[in-house]
Amino acid sequence: MIDEFKDFIAKGTVMDLAVGIIIGAAFTAIVNSLVGDLINPFIALFTGGIDFSGWFYVLGEGEFASIAEATEAGVPVFAIGNFLMACVNFLIIAVVVFLLVKMVNRIKSVADKPDDVAPAVHTGPSELDVLLEIRDSLKRGSPAE
Repeated sequence: MIDEFKDFIAKGTVMDLAVGIIIGAAFTAIVNSLVGDLINPFIALFTGGIDFSGWFYVLGEGEFASIAEATEAGVPVFAIGNFLMACVNFLIIAVVVFLLVKMVNRIKSVADKPDDVAPAVHTGPSELDVLLEIRDSLKRGSPAE
């Protein structure tokens, strides 16, 4: 069983998956920063200062200034802003992944093309073609007959 596990781990696809997960986690942190630090301020600028991350509704009793205060008090919170930011993050990640896949496919198609494929040049009939033609004309008889 240990040998089977070693073989499983040693396969390239498992290692590729592990690298993908690690890079994906790091990429998520970058996208979260992009959305939180760069995109949200522009959205707030165009919407009159609305910060979507602070948009929430308390489903229980009481008034709270932030989601953190409400959750600390144990009150259920409907965090619409967090959901919207997660949707924005998803859209950004989806666009970037699409662009990456498109770029990789383009690189693969260039790599799969043969480098110097000269167009076929018609050089005339081959020696075999000429000999077969002579044979056929001899079988039919000479044109003088």
